[in-house]
Amino acid sequence: MLRLMSGDATVLNESVTAMFDSAKLAAEIALGLIGVLTLWMGLMRLGEKAGVVAAIAWVFEPLLSKLMPEVPRGHPAYGSVTMNLTANMLGLDNAATPLGLKAMADLQSLNPDKKTATNAQILFLVLNTSSVTLVPVTVFLYRAQQGAADPADIFLPILLSTLGSTLAGLSVVALVQRIRLLDWVVLGYGAILLGGLSAGVMYLLTLGAERIGEVSAMLGNGLLLGIIFAFVLVALLRRVAVYDEFIEGAKSGFEQSVRLIPYLLAMLLAIALLRASGALDYLLGVIAALVSHMGMDGRFIDALPTALMKPLSGSGARAMMLETMAHYGVDSFAGRLAAIFQGSTETTFYVLAVYFGAVGIRNGRHALACGLFADLAGICTAIVVCYWFYG
Repeated sequence: MLRLMSGDATVLNESVTAMFDSAKLAAEIALGLIGVLTLWMGLMRLGEKAGVVAAIAWVFEPLLSKLMPEVPRGHPAYGSVTMNLTANMLGLDNAATPLGLKAMADLQSLNPDKKTATNAQILFLVLNTSSVTLVPVTVFLYRAQQGAADPADIFLPILLSTLGSTLAGLSVVALVQRIRLLDWVVLGYGAILLGGLSAGVMYLLTLGAERIGEVSAMLGNGLLLGIIFAFVLVALLRRVAVYDEFIEGAKSGFEQSVRLIPYLLAMLLAIALLRASGALDYLLGVIAALVSHMGMDGRFIDALPTALMKPLSGSGARAMMLETMAHYGVDSFAGRLAAIFQGSTETTFYVLAVYFGAVGIRNGRHALACGLFADLAGICTAIVVCYWFYG
């Protein structure tokens, strides 16, 4: 509408094209998930029958029971939530999404109103949208391809930014849902997690860019293969019907993939039309005018297209990041900040559409607002950290 009002009639053609492209993309994404969802749903079924998921859940159940008080102790949701968050932290995207869908389905089994999100589902979703990732290897790879002097020199800024978005997301959900974070159990787990994180960061900072990627990949893939091996081995030792249980679990993966298409289409269509209308460009112009009027340093504005696009589209944000790197230089202030945005924020609208769509939730309540607040906190933290390190 904005471009049409300014006399640009090509927006009509672009909007129609975007509609059909969105329909095609929704089907492609859903079909692409079929294989990985059927695999992981089958494996999770084995893990549950063998008792391995319950053992994993036992480690973090005291913490999660404080954050999700309506989930009863011993429920399978604790295991699937723990595994999803672990996969996210290690950057295992292929495993994180199916594990997240399994966790959402487990939480949905406790939902008295199947169309409305529960507090536990909202908290879980916001933790996903806050992008808890320890080592964003893909961002390092893009920087290396663009000729960065040290592709991993943004490692610490990304970690600080994603930590800021996660803490902000957790805090705002706790405020809305009246969850007590100043609890000895929560603080104890927080101290242990932050201590382990700090130790891991100190070790990784002693490595070069290539070694960081190698260690991260080895740790993540090794842990993933270890879990799969444990599922199958323990199931065999406990005389579980491995083949039958795997097939039974895999069936639900196929059903979920097909069920996602309408929700994905609605989300992708809205994003495509928003981009075609020129609304993002208009918002960027307003921000630039405000910053100029206030006499502030406006170098961060050159990287903002990546930040504004990331909650809407991962591929769109990646294209914006690469464009910023190519135009301003991969090691420029804008190039580094765009990479930090890419590594420390998440595609919030996509996550909402996929996770809620998989279980048929239509009323997300405060999930979107809390998720976008976490995104905003991550963006603001990234800007501050980038000026701190490179300003």
